[in-house]
Formats: sequence, structure tokens, C-alpha cells
Amino acid sequence: MRERYIIIFIVLAVVLLLSAFAALRSRKSIGLSVSWLLTALVPPVIGNMLIIMAEEERVARIGCYMYFVGMSIVVLALMNFTWRYCYGKWPNTFVRFFVLFIVVADCVQILCNLRFGHCFSMEQIMVDGSPYFRFVPHIGQTVHRLVDYGILAVVLLIFLIKIFRTPRIYRERYSVIFLSLILFSIWQTFYIISRRPVDRSMVGFGVFGLLVFYFAIIYRPMRLLDSMLANIASEMPEAILFFDASGRGIWANRPGIELLRLQDGDFDKIPEKVRSMFGTYDEREEWTTKRVLGANANLKYYVLEKHTVKDNQGHINGSFMSIRDNTSEQMQFRRRLFEANHDSLTGLNSRERLYEHIRDRLEAEKLTRFMLMFVDIADFKIVNDIFGTAFGDYVLKCLAEWIRTGISEHAVCGRLAGDTFGVFLPVEEFNELEIERSLKHFVVSDGTISHAVLVHVGTYEITEPGLDISVMFDRAHMALMTIKDEYQVHIAHYDDKMREQVLWNQHISAQMHEAIEKQQIVPYLQPIVDRSGRVAGAEVLVRWMHPEDGFLAPGRFIPVFEQNGMIAEIDLYMWRCACEILARWQREGRDMFLSVNISPKDFYFMDVAATIRSVTKEFGVEPRRLRLEITETVMMSDVARRMETLASLRADGFIIEMDDFGSGYSSLNMLKDMPVDVLKVDMVFLKNAGNSEKSNKILRSVLHLSKDLDILSLTEGVETDEQFRMLSDMGCSLFQGFYFAKPMPEEDFESYSRKGAAEAI
Repeated sequence: MRERYIIIFIVLAVVLLLSAFAALRSRKSIGLSVSWLLTALVPPVIGNMLIIMAEEERVARIGCYMYFVGMSIVVLALMNFTWRYCYGKWPNTFVRFFVLFIVVADCVQILCNLRFGHCFSMEQIMVDGSPYFRFVPHIGQTVHRLVDYGILAVVLLIFLIKIFRTPRIYRERYSVIFLSLILFSIWQTFYIISRRPVDRSMVGFGVFGLLVFYFAIIYRPMRLLDSMLANIASEMPEAILFFDASGRGIWANRPGIELLRLQDGDFDKIPEKVRSMFGTYDEREEWTTKRVLGANANLKYYVLEKHTVKDNQGHINGSFMSIRDNTSEQMQFRRRLFEANHDSLTGLNSRERLYEHIRDRLEAEKLTRFMLMFVDIADFKIVNDIFGTAFGDYVLKCLAEWIRTGISEHAVCGRLAGDTFGVFLPVEEFNELEIERSLKHFVVSDGTISHAVLVHVGTYEITEPGLDISVMFDRAHMALMTIKDEYQVHIAHYDDKMREQVLWNQHISAQMHEAIEKQQIVPYLQPIVDRSGRVAGAEVLVRWMHPEDGFLAPGRFIPVFEQNGMIAEIDLYMWRCACEILARWQREGRDMFLSVNISPKDFYFMDVAATIRSVTKEFGVEPRRLRLEITETVMMSDVARRMETLASLRADGFIIEMDDFGSGYSSLNMLKDMPVDVLKVDMVFLKNAGNSEKSNKILRSVLHLSKDLDILSLTEGVETDEQFRMLSDMGCSLFQGFYFAKPMPEEDFESYSRKGAAEAI
């Protein structure tokens, strides 16, 4: 389509220039004014052509400047021509310079758009499958249009007065120009209002210039003008149909004849043909409608528009209809719409579109019980790593096809992200046994590779339809987490217990900051004693004195904060509390230490080393008094950097303790490499230690290993005197457990430490 208009505009520009040259060489006094007007029409035509053919915004922007400035020059030339053509001269010098000043000022403010961007900007759209740049009007464009339309209105008024005051025999030469100017101005106005990409009205203004040349210089019979207009209209890609004032068809261009299958000259059947083909023929003056014809591969989309031409008294002289085939545009639009609403790999709904479908169904079917399924491929990363991303994509497609066809014909499904999918369906159509059976042997094979894929499904029956859809899927996902490590069970259901846990998590998370501010979260100290029973220090443990829920043990809130990352704020608060206590002990001359915990999550939310140094410096605490407890999980990721961090803290004088040694899968290799000063042996070694020879041997070996590595040993969980004496005999240096004391408030600890652990036990 663009190429056609480019050719038309090139031809039009050449014809205008040739006509301008011919007018200039004519001996008529009006020749110079006509030549100026025709020449002035060329820049807007070329500017519009640049806009159409532009593949870069810069070229389109140049075209816009040529177009807008050119149109200002056109209306000035049109005003000059009008006075010369109708009356032979301008009424006076003041009017001429006033119009000139307005036009020049308008041109200047348009060019100032280069600096201020107040007149227009550019936007990129797609036309016929390729980029097209069109202007976006701003306030300066409104000023420009007021100037142009204002001068145009004056021109029309001058012609109208001339038509009424001139003898009837001469009216044609003015009336035709007047009517064509109205027609093409309407065309231009329609283009501005419709915001169509291609300004077809420039063809009309070019034709208008030729009409001016014709009537001012040549002046031939009216039927010649009809022929010229018909030839131009015949070149238009749209079907163009013309009607007289009574609505009878009088002419159609070649695309119109072919579309309606008209016989030569059989134009009076146009209304009947339009009504038969499109099922409509509105008798109103102006209207636009869309019609779809055919089906499947033969589907066609049409846009029908009807416009009327009126005389200066408001009487209808005739009308014309354009019928545009926009099938390709509609197909592209539908393709883009499908791509925007569907996952490109699986063809399922996108997450956003799935959410919309679910919300619509919930609102439309309020009496139906629905449920959500959160579908996830376990260890999908391993599939990609072992078999490659191509096979991984094939697995996703196979799972998507199973979801689409194997669950319920009334289900709505979509891809949530990565290897996770969402399904929405009525509860009564959820066949758990069938789904469990199909997932038990879910094998994907592309003919070369076969792999049994482990798929887990979490479900949530929608009991609160007002919830955000993402929250509903979070609940289904939460249920799935309960079978994360299961290989025989594939389906898990969200229940009230999970809901209560979610509410509890939200409840305490929302109050954490206030609890810190009001000192409801407090440090408890559990004594650490040496072999003689002397209190050497304590471990700082967190407790929450909740005003409504009472005393909260760490197990009620620490796992929640570990999960949501708020543990970093709790740990920092505990570090500050510990430093505050140590600073006071230093002033009092009490030589004891405090051990604080460092969570693996702390490394994600802060610079641990810099923060600890800053806190101890703020309170003036000696680094050796603040011991830092870590677990092996701290070293599970980014090992080199974590090692470097711990080594730098040790170099500053901090004591590093490895906590919970023996409680899980403690690595001797990790112990060899880690910069550790104290090894905390977990109480799991003490279980039945008094009567288990194997436990004793393991425990003794660990303590000897600690001694051989020059690492101080501390056993936690000591509960009996027998355990205490046995551990002492084995060479353990420090002890912690209920045998000595439970965790206690700071005041109680200070009383306990003054009295002495040996006396207390």
C-alpha cells in the first residue's frame, strides 16, 4: 500500500511542478499566484511521502516539518491566490502583512519544536506488518491548525461571497474550486480526527491545486474535471462509490466495480449490491461500520465509511462511500493479540490472561465451587543441564498438552513462569485418582531421549473468591511444598492448618518492627561454663514478649523470618543488644563473652563483616568478647567469599564458632578449611551416651579431633551431672545446657553469674 501512495505522490509532485511552470509562463496576470500556490503544495506532498516511506524516525520527523511548514505556506499562497482570483488584488497592505505575519509566526513556532518539543512528537506503529512513524500532536499543533483553518475559513468566505455576487454564468469557476476546497478540507479533517497513518487527503489537495490551475489558467468543460477525478479515484486501493443527493449510485472506481461485481455503467444498483453483500446500507448522512464475510481461510474484514458533500446552505449535493479491505491488518492484530495473551512456547494462556479468565469465571459463576492447581516439574533444571534446553522445552510442551487435554474440558490453564503452570477448574471435575495415575508414569520421549518427569501438583479450593488470584496460587504452591521431596505422591492439598500458618506468618511479620521499637523482642542469655563451673560467657538467644500472644519461643517466629528474610533485622538487633551488654560489662570490669548467631540469610541482606565491625566500634566492644556462631549452611553457597569474610573477622580478633556440629551432615573437609576457633558439639551425641559405647567413642573422637586441630570444644545440651563429668574427662573445655541453666533474662543471668555456676548446681 505504501508503494502505491509513494508513486501517486511522486507523480502528483511532478504534475504540480510542471503545472506551476506552465502557469508561470502563461501570460495571465493570475499566473504568478497560481504558480506560487502549486509550488507551495509540493513540500507538503513530499513531506507526506517521506513520512510514508520512512524507515527511521529522523526521516519521518523531517517529513513532518516539511508537511506542517509547507501547509502554512500553502494557506498563505491560497489566500494570495483567492484575493487575486476573486478580486484581482489584496484589499490593502495591512491585511496582506497581517496574514503574512501570522503565517511566519506559525512557521517559526513549528520550527521551535526542534528545541521545545511543544508542537508534535513521533510514535511508531505497525502498518502492513512494518514500522510506521506518525506524529503525535501537542499544543503547538493546535495553534498551527487554528492558523491554517482560520485562513481557510476566510478563503471559503471570500469565495462564497464571490459566488453570490457574480453572475450565474461565471459561478462555475468559483463554485467548483469552493466545493473542491470544502471536500478536500473535510477529507483532511477526517484524516486528522481518524488518526489514520497515511494522509490520503494530500491527494485531494494535489487535485485541488490542479483544479486551480485548470480554472485559473486553462478552464475546460466540467465533464473533463469529472473524468480527472474519476481517474484519480480509480487509482485508490479502496472501493470508492459515489451517490447523488437522492442516494442513487452514480459512479464507482475499478476496485468498487470488482468488489460489487457491477456490470459496466450499472451504477444504479450500487445500494442494492452493498446491502446484499454487507447486509447494510444506512441512509444516514455519515456513518462507519465494520463487516466480516466468509469463514476460516476465506475470512474477510471490511471497513465501510460514508461521507456526504453539502453546499454552502447545508443541502446535500451527494455522498461517497469507501469500502476498505483490512483483512491483513485484522489478522496481524489478532496474531499480536494472541501472542500477547498466550505463552509462545506452549500456546497456553499467559499468566496475566489466565488471571483474567479466572476472575471472569468467578464473577460469572458465583454458585460453582472452583479450585486451583499449581503444577510444577521437580528438578527441571537438571533436565535442562543433562538433556539440553531443546529437550527441556519439549518436556514443557508435553506437560502443557497433558494439562490442556488430560484434566478437564472446562478447565482454564496457563503458564505461570518457567516450569510452573496454573489450572482453574470446577471442583467436581477434579479427578484426583486419574491425575495421580497419569503422573505416576509421566514419561516424555522425543524418539531419541526418554525421561520420566516428576510432576507435583498443589491444589487450593477457592473459599475466598475475593482474594487476589496470585494469593490463591501461592496457597496452592504452599500445599505443593509439603511433598517437595516425595517421589510416590504427586498431589497435595492446601488446608486450614496451612491457612492458619499463613495468617500467623502475616500477623507476626507485620508486628516485628514495632516489637523491636517497643523492646518486646529481648535477648535471653544461656550461660556457658568451663570445667570448674565458672560462668565464662553466654549465648544470646532471642525471645518475644508479645502483648497479646504472650511469651513466644523462637520456634514460633524465627522460621518465619528465616523464610521472608526479616531474620537479618532480628540478628542485627540482637548484635546491638549483645554489644550494649558487653560494653556495660567492660565498664564494670567483668571479663565474659557473648555468642551471637549469624544466619545464612544475613549475607544476602547486608555486608556482615562491615556491619559487625560497625556495631562493635559504635559500642566500643573488644572483638574477642563478641563470638560469632555460624552453621555449615552458611558455607553452602559462595564458599570462597564466605571463607574470606570469616577470615577477615578472625583477623580483627573476633572468635568464630561452628554451631550444631554433629546435628546433620557435618563435613570434616569443611571443618579443615573453615576459619573456626570453637567447635560446638550438638547434643545429638549425648543421646544415650551413658550406656552406648559407640556414642562414647564418636563423641571422644570428635573432642580429640577438635583438640588436635587447636579448636576449642563446647558441648551444648548437657542435661545431667553424669554427662558433665564424662565430657570433662574426655577433654571438653566449655559446657552449655539445662543442667547448668536455661536461657534467662539479662538481669537473672547477671545474678546467676555473680553467684557462680558451681554453687548453682
